[in-house]
Amino acid sequence: MAMSGGRDDGSPMMDLNMTPMIDVLLVLLILFIMTIPAQTHAVKVDLPVNSKSPAPPVEPQKNKIIIYADDRMTWNGTEIASDDQLAQYLEATKQIVPEPELHFQPSPDARYEKVDKVLAVIKRSGITKLGFIGNEYYANEF
Repeated sequence: MAMSGGRDDGSPMMDLNMTPMIDVLLVLLILFIMTIPAQTHAVKVDLPVNSKSPAPPVEPQKNKIIIYADDRMTWNGTEIASDDQLAQYLEATKQIVPEPELHFQPSPDARYEKVDKVLAVIKRSGITKLGFIGNEYYANEF
């Protein structure tokens, strides 16, 4: 193993050795990264204040439309004769505050045309709370 003390002409090496300086800079960089506090992202939420009296439970009213295979339609168990009568029921429920939920349950054997007509009447009436009931009947179909 040979050591070099400079150039071949015998003069000493005048270049600065950068390796120890880079090592020191890397160690300092790691120390600075470790000392920076981790930023926490917080979302301000206004939480409700504890009150002595519990709020009374609100049981919202629910209306249910069922369409049967023979094109009969019921509103909360009462048979509906026409789409106009359904529209009247829907307009009456829109006046209630808060607006009651409308549960829509077509029979698995109901005609698509009838279901489509009823959904069109519901959409035209402007009902905002609509839920489909009985989707579990169709779970094994697809």
